[in-house]
Amino acid sequence: MPESTALRLHDTARGAVVPFEAGEQVSMYVCGITPYDATHLGHAATFLAYDVVQRRLIDRGHTVRCVRNVTDVDDPLFAKARELGVHYLDLAAGEEARFEADMAALNALPMASSPRASSAISDIRRFVDDAVRTGHAYAAGGSVYFEVSTCADFGAVSGYDRAKMLELAAQRGGAVDDPNKRDPLDFVLWQPSLSDEPAWDSPWGPGKPGWHIECSALAQRELGGTIDLHGGGADLIFPHHECERAQSEAVGTSPFVRHWMHTALVSCDGEKMSKSLGNLVFIDQLRAEWDPMVIRLVILEHHYREEWGWDADRLDANAERLLVWRRSTTNRHGNDLMSQVRQCLDNDLDTVGAVRAIDAAASEVDVTPAAHLLGVRLD
Repeated sequence: MPESTALRLHDTARGAVVPFEAGEQVSMYVCGITPYDATHLGHAATFLAYDVVQRRLIDRGHTVRCVRNVTDVDDPLFAKARELGVHYLDLAAGEEARFEADMAALNALPMASSPRASSAISDIRRFVDDAVRTGHAYAAGGSVYFEVSTCADFGAVSGYDRAKMLELAAQRGGAVDDPNKRDPLDFVLWQPSLSDEPAWDSPWGPGKPGWHIECSALAQRELGGTIDLHGGGADLIFPHHECERAQSEAVGTSPFVRHWMHTALVSCDGEKMSKSLGNLVFIDQLRAEWDPMVIRLVILEHHYREEWGWDADRLDANAERLLVWRRSTTNRHGNDLMSQVRQCLDNDLDTVGAVRAIDAAASEVDVTPAAHLLGVRLD
């Protein structure tokens, strides 16, 4: 049975570290990649944070079903496929395989499901139809939009005021100047495709889904009902997760999510690590030269909610750390160490404290079980 003491995690919507409340069965959904390029360190930091949460929940006696989607219907993917002169699904398949290889090398637990957006078009069309039928969405100019005025607490996930939401929507593809919208914050559920993009039939004309609705449809299909833990990188708080919650609750799943968990961004050369900026540190390139457990340790020595900058010198430091941990061959069991590591993880996933506790004990006890709780292989 699950432990009686609480696992405490920061909840974005409540703006505080609070007990994570769930039954024996835990449902988790983490927003995955748009597969048009390789896995970078920022991706890995998010997915390893969710991996450690999953490991601790299992350690506490829970059964976990974790879903991570693949956004293979998205404008950046189409643009990259156009640039390379390849079919978008061929590009997506290759990059998804590379991503899965990176995750396996980093010893991430396998997902219960990794559904593709392209597999959910019928689910998405039904979702859009429900939103229109219940008065939460409207068709205009060949597109269908969600009307945020029908969601009285729009902004409840992020806590942002209207000015901040407009600013971020403009920065993150929200098309706030679209003349077909009733409100600049309204967001697209269905839209026409460009001439060289895939298009699917619908009651509103041939086209493609908007980004936000893909995750709502996949989460509902794969997990059903209210999700215990959901999130991703902090850049998804708005507009993606705000919009996802609004539309999901509008068509009947309320609350959509019990606990929202977001990870801080990773920077390189003083800027957020992102594909658009081109300042990426790719996992497959790192693991060509370094033990993947060294890469995992570089990530774990930073707290998931604190922004941090890439420093290549940390690879050498963590290679030495890994060697020390692997030399811990004493037969003495580290029950006190396991207790310390569990307490750290229960304190808002304090992997920094957990790593330090293992460092301090490595010369005296077998640290293998504690390292494994962090997903670090010592064999």
